[in-house]
Amino acid sequence: MKKITFCTLLCALFTFGSCDMFSVDNYDEPAETLQGEVVDVATGEKVLTDQGSEGIRVRLTELSWGDNVQHNPDFYCMPDGTFQHTKLFKGTYNIRIDGPFIPLVREDNYGVPLADETIEKEISGITKVRFEVEPFLKIVFVGEPTISNGKITAKVKVTRGVSKEIFKEKIEPLGEYKDSFLNMTDIQLFVSYSSTVGYRARDDRWSNKIEYTGADFEPLFETEVTIKSNGTIPSGRTVFIRAAARINYETESVRRWNYSEPMEVLVP
Repeated sequence: MKKITFCTLLCALFTFGSCDMFSVDNYDEPAETLQGEVVDVATGEKVLTDQGSEGIRVRLTELSWGDNVQHNPDFYCMPDGTFQHTKLFKGTYNIRIDGPFIPLVREDNYGVPLADETIEKEISGITKVRFEVEPFLKIVFVGEPTISNGKITAKVKVTRGVSKEIFKEKIEPLGEYKDSFLNMTDIQLFVSYSSTVGYRARDDRWSNKIEYTGADFEPLFETEVTIKSNGTIPSGRTVFIRAAARINYETESVRRWNYSEPMEVLVP
C-alpha cells in the first residue's frame, strides 16, 4: 500500500513538472528596429568609421526594466557612419555612441556629470535617431591616386574637425588634461580587395602607415601628405583604398581613427 501511494505521488509530481517543462513561451520575439546615423554637427556630413571596436560603438540600455539594468551587447556603426539593430524589444532605451569625436558623456575625476548628450528614445516599429557630434579629424584624398609598378601613391589632406580651443574647453574639465592629446600620431593607408576596406578589412601586404612623434604633424595640417602602398599589387587587380588618421586621445580607452571615403583603384 505504501509502495502504491509513493508511486502515485511521484507520478503526480512528474505530471505537474511536465506541464511547466513543456509550456509554451508566450513572449514575442524581439522585432523592433533602430536605425541611426552619426553626422558632423558643423557640416552635416556622416562621420566615416570602421566596423569594429576601433570604430563607432553603439550601446543601448533598456530603461523599462529600472535603474540598475545592464546595457545590451554593444554593436558598431557601419563604415558610412550609419547603424541598425533589427532585433529589439519594444521599450524605452538610452542610446549612447562613442567614437573619434568629443565624448557625449563627460564626467570629472570625481564622477560628477558635466555633460550627457546621449538620446533617450521609445523604440517601436522602425525608430530613427541622428547624432550630431564633433569629430576630431577630417581626412580626404586629394585628386586621384597614381599607380606604378604595382604601387599606389595617394595624396591625403587632414584637417581638424574641432578646434584646439573647443577640444580643450570640453576635455580639460574631465581631469588629467594634456596638450599632447591633440597631437596627430599616424596616417594609415589601408588597401584591400574589399569595398569595406579599413583596419578590420585590410591587406597587410599592401597597407602602409606614417607615424609621427609629438607635435611633428602640426605644420602639416591642411597640406597634402603623400603616402604609398607597400609591396607589389598584382597587375589587373581591382583594390580599394582608404585613408585614416587619429590623435593621441582615447575615447573609452581606445584611440580611434577618423576615415576618408573609400576609393576604387584598378592596378594596370
